Amino acid sequence: MGKLDKIRFGIIGCGVIAPWHARSIVDIEEAELVACCDIIEERAQKLAEEFGARKVYTDHKELLADSEIDAVCVCTPSGLHGPITVDAAKAGKHVMCEKPIEITLPKIDAMIEACRKAGVKLGVIFQRRTSRVWHKIKETIEAGKLGRMVLGDAYLKYFRSQEYYDSGEWRGTWELDGGGALMNQGVHMVDILRWIMGPAESVYALADHLVRKIEVEDTACAVIKWKNGAFGVLQGTTSVTPGMPHRLEFHGELGSILTEGEAITKWAVPGEEEPKEEDNVEIGSSASDPKAIATEGHRIQIRDLCYAIMEDRDPMVTGEEARKAVELILAIYESARTGKPVFLETS
Repeated sequence: MGKLDKIRFGIIGCGVIAPWHARSIVDIEEAELVACCDIIEERAQKLAEEFGARKVYTDHKELLADSEIDAVCVCTPSGLHGPITVDAAKAGKHVMCEKPIEITLPKIDAMIEACRKAGVKLGVIFQRRTSRVWHKIKETIEAGKLGRMVLGDAYLKYFRSQEYYDSGEWRGTWELDGGGALMNQGVHMVDILRWIMGPAESVYALADHLVRKIEVEDTACAVIKWKNGAFGVLQGTTSVTPGMPHRLEFHGELGSILTEGEAITKWAVPGEEEPKEEDNVEIGSSASDPKAIATEGHRIQIRDLCYAIMEDRDPMVTGEEARKAVELILAIYESARTGKPVFLETS
């Protein structure tokens, strides 16, 4: 593939999240939306008409054979990300995959290897990473400003109705959703927690569907031993009313940082000024409504993928990075299933 000055995109999967990708593509000058694909033609046609795509497909392999397309956004149910991404790589297309990257580690590894072998870029949507607040917290902790870390916690208390789960046959299933409160809704902040605290050594967890009639968990609690020596608590649910902004807490021997949503609520860092709120990217809160998120995070990541392709560098969130949150969540599920602690190999 020669040097490109505009990346031509196709969208595969035209469900709930696809408009965020479509809007991001049409809003940036480095990209063009060429085609939309969905097994339900009406959905693909509707998205194409709304955002000006010229072509509509019902078979993703036909879209991937289109020489006018350089990259694809994979917006299908989570458990289908793997095979579609592998097909895209074999067709020489770059990939921006919705979160979670996939729901099993072997499928994730196959995606990463296929893209590596084909020489195409694999980016994954974790738009919370575009918010400056998390970068500042990570930099502060890595610089030792909190001293020895003692606790790194996340409280993810969301609301999703039974109607939400009933709205798609794949929702709330192990086969295609891969999990519930953690794998689908909580994965964003599990990623942030893991990104800031570093690898986990072990987890001990409880998880079950306490309220919703679904296969997967609507509530989970885990105790984490981080490899940096700190302890942690991770709570995730989609069955509290009302849904609440996520809270992350980082405590060290010398100071503490507490957050709610994308805002810092306590900045007790010796000799450090609290970051300014205007440095944050507008992400929005999906605590009670999955559609109540802004497009800016997606826009930043898709633009970044365009430049990663043009400059031949890694995108902001690689497949390898996105794998880490899923690995931690799967360990939590295993602990909940077996009733025993699980020790992680690479998290």
